[in-house]
Amino acid sequence: MLAIARALVARPQLILLDEPSLGLAPLVVEQIIATVNDLCRKTGLSVLLVEQNAITALGVADQGVLLSLGKVVADRPAKELRADATLRAAYLGY
Repeated sequence: MLAIARALVARPQLILLDEPSLGLAPLVVEQIIATVNDLCRKTGLSVLLVEQNAITALGVADQGVLLSLGKVVADRPAKELRADATLRAAYLGY
């Protein structure tokens, strides 16, 4: 949280969040994601989110890129990725 706050002080147009959920309790992850999502909507901040938890990432993303073994498997709106049953079963585990 402190690292995110320090980054936001500079009023960037884009921030990169690399695995913000790593090692955190699910409730804390929900709070961080909700706060960042709220900031994006209110300020126009863009976030490049690298997240292994696809359900969390696609829940707040506008666009999603799915990688498998370093190759792009899908690149489309997050809503479409969430709706694609084949991709969900093969790559996202739900």
